[in-house]
Amino acid sequence: MTATMDYRILVASPLGKVVEPAFAALFPRSTIAIAVDREAVRRNIMDNVRFDVVLTDLVWNRPELALELSFDGLDVLRLMHEADRVAPVILAAQGHSLEREHLEEARRRTEVAAVYEKSTGLEPLCAAIRAVAHGRREPLAGSNHPRPLCELFEGRRGATAARLAGAIASGRAVDLTSLAEVAGVGANTASKVTNHYLGPIIRERAEHDPEQPMTLPVVARWCGLHMRYIVSWCRRHGNGDVVQPYG
Repeated sequence: MTATMDYRILVASPLGKVVEPAFAALFPRSTIAIAVDREAVRRNIMDNVRFDVVLTDLVWNRPELALELSFDGLDVLRLMHEADRVAPVILAAQGHSLEREHLEEARRRTEVAAVYEKSTGLEPLCAAIRAVAHGRREPLAGSNHPRPLCELFEGRRGATAARLAGAIASGRAVDLTSLAEVAGVGANTASKVTNHYLGPIIRERAEHDPEQPMTLPVVARWCGLHMRYIVSWCRRHGNGDVVQPYG
């Protein structure tokens, strides 16, 4: 099916050049910008008028381009806000559990108009692009958690919890001493990681057996499971120093 309207579309994906011919055929009258890395995304957002639709991968999966943990679709949203070029966004998702926390945050963002499952093919995507370009939104699926991780990282205690989580998730903190050093907190604060900062978050999200003690290895394992999102959150909220070299 060929679209006849003229849209301005930004495709932000490390595989953008691969899908460019298909988009050119499906939207022959449209202006399609392709951005395959952070600088290309920034350049297209800064140097162009507002796009009608921004299509971006939710999680970027090209380790050879150093994007695996250093850039994602939520960074694209941040760049649009920084440039005052906010546009309706379609997030392209793989549908796996590694994206869960990213999606939980995306549901809170008013510029996210739709989530597209890549496995459904091009026709639903084209329909979503046309709908979003004309101001329509698709309802986003609800979350299994009453309080998403992005919300639990807010406030003073949440911000400290995020820094502690980032130090562990990035692999730079292996004990309480290194945790205090990497996170830039006092030894007393680091010692409270299990009972005051990350432990309560893990329990609230029901991600640990309540009958078992909350220990540093338990917290470290949890940080590893949520590494992508923790690193992303820290990178986008002024804690890039904690998650080096990904910040």
